[in-house]
Amino acid sequence: MSTLLNAFIKTIRHEADDVVSIELLPAPGMVFPAFDAGSHIDLHLPNGLVRNYSLLNSTEDAGRYVIGVLLDRASRGGSKCVHQQLRVGTTIPIAPPRNNFKLHEDAGHSVLVAGGIGITPILCMVQRLKALGRSQELLYFARSRKSAAFVDRIEALGIDVTWHFDDERGGPPDLKALLAARPAGQGTHYYACGPSVLLDAFERHCAALGYANAHIERFAALAVEPSPNAQATYTAELRKSGRTFVITPERSLLACLLEGGVDVDHSCLEGVCGTCETAIVSGVPDHRDSVLSAAEKASNKVMMVCVSGCKSERLVLDL
Repeated sequence: MSTLLNAFIKTIRHEADDVVSIELLPAPGMVFPAFDAGSHIDLHLPNGLVRNYSLLNSTEDAGRYVIGVLLDRASRGGSKCVHQQLRVGTTIPIAPPRNNFKLHEDAGHSVLVAGGIGITPILCMVQRLKALGRSQELLYFARSRKSAAFVDRIEALGIDVTWHFDDERGGPPDLKALLAARPAGQGTHYYACGPSVLLDAFERHCAALGYANAHIERFAALAVEPSPNAQATYTAELRKSGRTFVITPERSLLACLLEGGVDVDHSCLEGVCGTCETAIVSGVPDHRDSVLSAAEKASNKVMMVCVSGCKSERLVLDL
């Protein structure tokens, strides 16, 4: 499993209604690895939960991680713990940065769409593109100005921004029209992060407009039903140890591995963070995650063992 880092909480700052930013520094004896735009870290919270949050600060920052956390009204304990229990001056274990939402730095133009707290990885991206001198534009949607975090920081960047606050415009944005008005060249890449309703619409509209280079990151998992040809029961073999497990509908593949004492990195248990990505030696997985692209799923080289199943009778993993 990944070695955890001890992070010192330097500041906790109010950024918008129900949004705080948390600045983390390495605890004595620790060194923070560098990160690239779109990365996230896992926080191992005092209540025992593990939650991942996007890094929003510049990739040029050495030895500093900054995250933004929205207090979710339907919190299952993660964001509530962050807002109510974390304190400046204390330390918290974190996992090193991972990236499932990579920025294509050589794109001719980048269109970045942020909805609410989805601004966190997008803010990191726009800072990186600004530093590189790349062509970009940002579309930032929020219910109100009071709920929009980091507005001053974005304005200070001097980039092309389209702001949309629902309470000022009388409703949500016309995303299809906004996307249709953007450059449609093959060298343009489109990114979106935010609530599921925004991401679903983004994917649908990009497909209809023929925008091939569309990228998203989800904070909440999609409900993916097992494929019709998924096996209810199958055998999972671990190539390195030679151990085998019989996987049944009652327990996920990850749960069986953990119960068997196998060290597997994991976090969200919903197929959105990518922490449990595991290489496949042979067999055909039934992908049910919200991380891998269609091409990555078709290659059957890796899978998210927390939610995915199997279409073959036997699955061999590189563990």
